[in-house]
Amino acid sequence: MASFPTRFAAIVSMTALMTLGTPAEGARISLIRDAEIENTIRTFATPLFTAAGFDADQVRVHIVNDPRLNAFVAGGMNLFLNTGLLVASKSPEQVIGVIAHETGHIAGGHLARTQDALRGASVATILAYVLGAAAIAAGSAEGGAAVILGGQSIAQQTFLQYSRSQEQAADQFAVTVLDETGQSAEGLLEFLEIMADQEVLLTSGRDPYLRSHPLTRDRIGFIRHHVETSPYTGRPPPAALLEAFARMQGKLRGFLDPPDRTLARYPASDTGVEARYARAVAHYQRADLVPAFAEIDSLIAEHPDDPFFHELKGQILFENGRAAESIASYRRAVELLPDAPLLRVGLAQAMVETGDSSVLAEAAEHLETAVRQNQENVRAWRLLSVAYGRTDQPGLSALASAERAFLVGRYGEAVAFAKRAADRLPFGAPGRLRAEDIEHAAENALKKQKKKN
Repeated sequence: MASFPTRFAAIVSMTALMTLGTPAEGARISLIRDAEIENTIRTFATPLFTAAGFDADQVRVHIVNDPRLNAFVAGGMNLFLNTGLLVASKSPEQVIGVIAHETGHIAGGHLARTQDALRGASVATILAYVLGAAAIAAGSAEGGAAVILGGQSIAQQTFLQYSRSQEQAADQFAVTVLDETGQSAEGLLEFLEIMADQEVLLTSGRDPYLRSHPLTRDRIGFIRHHVETSPYTGRPPPAALLEAFARMQGKLRGFLDPPDRTLARYPASDTGVEARYARAVAHYQRADLVPAFAEIDSLIAEHPDDPFFHELKGQILFENGRAAESIASYRRAVELLPDAPLLRVGLAQAMVETGDSSVLAEAAEHLETAVRQNQENVRAWRLLSVAYGRTDQPGLSALASAERAFLVGRYGEAVAFAKRAADRLPFGAPGRLRAEDIEHAAENALKKQKKKN
């Protein structure tokens, strides 16, 4: 099981895909899926991606449930941010500065050999490589080799570790795109100074960011000089970014910290949005539903058009056995933000779990939209298989199961489900053609696995 609370808002139940560990070290890497947090990171990152000349929609952003400070790019256009970095950051500018720097690594094609090897790989494959490399860096070569998929071993010095020249190039790129987007580089400087303090104080157990991003006085001096001369230094971020950042931190702390710690950090005397949001989550985590509903209802009363407050209320209801009641809240969230696939999945799950056959067709429609928006949503495929099965569409149900099995790397299952789907879908139908494609791709993946073994 993943190490984070299973009640996290819109968490995708992808344990087999998204939770990986080394046998020797017992380490774990897991991903958190949350519509609001992903939306916040997208808001921070999109101007930077656009200024870099990327199609922002092609850069996939992933939130790693890990308390250590780290961020990295892998597999070409994949950006990974640790929850530890998001919670420890003191301002949105610090997170934005880190994203700008990582964007520089993407633009520069750094770690080209590793990126080429992982380009197009699933997130599970990328995380397995990352976790294996971390085990190697920690001195457990055996554990690292075991977790790296396909039995391939990558030496510590060549995997997710940049040269000083690459770091300097990424810094130069970062301050350029920050200037182009009218933002200060002060956050990046502050973050690197925090890292420099750690490097001085600690000789072991450092945050992984220090291992992969070597620091030098020249790097910090360059950014400090830029801050001193940039016309954007001292320019505060927009109020909307500050609010989104505060809400993100309150939500993460509410779900990831023990409830008592959250309630101590955000006492009842604090009536700000961040504090009430965090307390709502903390009370919900303790199953204290009366204060949880009081906090979230107060936020909805003040912000009736906020989709994420409605989502949280729906989640509280759903997780406490009130699926039918949760539908109204989830439905309102989807109405307010129809392009967020995770919200649609939450609504569809509530509909499926009610056992009410009259809402299954609508649930399937929401899930179909969700997988069009994000084809890698494993939970959506699982629920879609259930919805199709309960509405007497066995061919489509098998196809959805094949999609899910292929995503999580269970290629034998993918072949079996794809064959079943092809047998039950009309000749020439789009679903049958897709089933044949999955069968072919899964068989090829199995052949590659056998060759490597």
